[in-house]
Parts: sequence; C-alpha cells; structure tokens
Amino acid sequence: MKFGPDGTDRHTRGAIVRHLLESGPVTAGEIGEQLGISAAGVRRHLDALMDAGDAQSSAAAAWQHSGRGRPAKRYRLTAAGRAKMGHAYDDLAAAAMRQLREIGGDEAVRTFARRRIDTILSGVTEGPDDVESVVERVAGALTEAGYAATATEVSAPLHGIELCQHHCPVSHVAEEFPELCETEREAFAEILGTHVQRLATIVNGNCACTTHVPLTETNTLRHTARAEATTTSKLGAST
Repeated sequence: MKFGPDGTDRHTRGAIVRHLLESGPVTAGEIGEQLGISAAGVRRHLDALMDAGDAQSSAAAAWQHSGRGRPAKRYRLTAAGRAKMGHAYDDLAAAAMRQLREIGGDEAVRTFARRRIDTILSGVTEGPDDVESVVERVAGALTEAGYAATATEVSAPLHGIELCQHHCPVSHVAEEFPELCETEREAFAEILGTHVQRLATIVNGNCACTTHVPLTETNTLRHTARAEATTTSKLGAST
C-alpha cells in the first residue's frame, strides 16, 4: 500500500492495516489500545484508508455495544484493500490452472491443489499430538505461507478452536478454482483426525476463512491414550 511521505505515518498505517486484516471488524479505540496510540490518531489513518477505498466502517451490532453513548463504528478492509496486500502472479496462476484443467481435467486441478496444501503443511504433525498443539502448528505453517492465520479456542456456539486465515494470497484464483479451498479443509481434517467445518471464506466476502475444529471428550481421551502408550513404551525400553 502507498502511504504518505513520513516514515512514522507509513509504519503506523501499515500496523493499522495489519490489525484490520487480522482482527477486523474492530473499533478505532481497540486498534489504539493494541498499538499504543490515540483513537483520534487511528481515525485519521482510517479516514485516509476509507477515502482510498481500502477500508469501510459499519455500525456495531447491539451485542457489541457496552456502556452509554453512541456505539463505536467498526472498521474492516474492503476487497480493494485486501487486494493490495499482495496477490502476486494471480493472472499467470489462473491461466496456468486453466491449461491444467484443459490438459488433465478436474482431477488434475484437485491433485495440484491438494499437493500444494500438503506442501504448506508438511511437518506440522511433528511434535505434541493433542488437537490444540497441532492446530497451533497448522496456523504457524499457514502464516509462513502468507495466510496470517490464528487459532483461538471458543466455547459458543460449539466448543472448539477457530482456525482463521485472515488473508488468502490465492483468493482471486480460488474464486475460479474452489478446489483450492476444498482441499484445504480436507487436509485439515486428515491432519487433525477429526471432522472440521468451514464457517466462512474470504472468497464469499467474509473477513477471514474460518474453520471450526471441535474439541470433544473423544479427542481428549484419544490423545491421553496415545500419551500413556508412549510413556509405557519408553518405561519398558529403559528397564
């Protein structure tokens, strides 16, 4: 994104853009608290982003308002703002995948999409195998690949972990080739050993691609059994 000539302003606006990407919709006050700057200073940058068409505001929902006074506006990036975050070689990638489909059919596209996400997630099964730890490693691998991913435990409406990809470097291509999204969900389910559900996607206009990973008693018991078996094996080997 292009900012003003002042280096401090450029750094601050970049931080605000990243916060909108990862946490939006969010208020100016919440951004200010996270970045240690005044809400008025944040609003100055938000106004500039909205003038450029990179951000938009909306009224807070009733459940998001607390205290007296007018509900604070909540801000998020627009599709144009997301586009400026970097979608390198979109046209070339889409053209290549069209050729792949012409040569090898739908199955060739699906195979390519699956190999792509498998490469991104290679190595995430190494380490503690409880669901929480694996999801954290999946989020880390996705972030390294440009997806700005987070993993947050939630209790409602269902207990579990929400794996959120706040940016998608291939979202423009995924609009034409949904196999990129479908094979992601399949890979998550296989790696985590449980059914996962896609709740939202950037391609459909949402703020993030959100995948719900359930945390159930079965998950916990399965992990406990594996851990106990590993401990018993190590003790047996040492005697």
